[in-house]
Amino acid sequence: MIKKTKVYAHRGFSSQFPENTMRAFEEARQRNVSGIELDVQLTKDGEVVVIHDEEINRTTNGIGYVQDFFLKQIILFDAGTWFHKAFHQEAIPTLRDVFEWIVSTKSQLTLNIELKNDVIAYEALEEKVLELIEEYELVNQVIISSFNYKSLVKVRSIHPHISLGFLFEGIDNKAVEKALTIQASGLHCEPQYAFSAEGKRAQASGLELRVYTVNDKHLFLQLINEGVEVIMTDDLEMSSRI
Repeated sequence: MIKKTKVYAHRGFSSQFPENTMRAFEEARQRNVSGIELDVQLTKDGEVVVIHDEEINRTTNGIGYVQDFFLKQIILFDAGTWFHKAFHQEAIPTLRDVFEWIVSTKSQLTLNIELKNDVIAYEALEEKVLELIEEYELVNQVIISSFNYKSLVKVRSIHPHISLGFLFEGIDNKAVEKALTIQASGLHCEPQYAFSAEGKRAQASGLELRVYTVNDKHLFLQLINEGVEVIMTDDLEMSSRI
């Protein structure tokens, strides 16, 4: 019997709504996904905000690096019109905004929080995210992932129980050992890893395979048949038809 594969909305329902916005998250919640993947960075005054790129250029009407703006500045940018003019009121949310929404809706969604610290080494990003998780009592609903392995090591040193996902590209022959060393719950990998012998070894070692970012129906079905635990997708309409 093939186990049930969970679907996570990658940056929210990002094929139909502006990524990493509260609208994209709410639309994903209404489609009964198991989880939402989102990205966090730090503002100049050390506030945790939800945005994928280190620069705001692509997904807002502003120009510059997230780390160069104070929170009171960054929340004023338009984070929706780039996608469609109908979303001109969307803003860059804070992680606190997301947690307030989770609590207020009594949602049981898993939140996969990717620490975007593989390009810019944000000071104390790990501590700030963990403090917010503890404040809102969401430890059991959160997975923290990062391409920055040292950052995950730091998270584990601070918090002995929170779920971790080691995030990487391609086929990493050391991924299993790295994940087990930090007691990660899973590997966040590309499809080719899930089909590889290394992927099978990971699952045999007790690690979940959480595969990103799958928007092709044929590949989606192959991964389900392969028995992966999680598929992350932008296209929730595609996944709901399977």
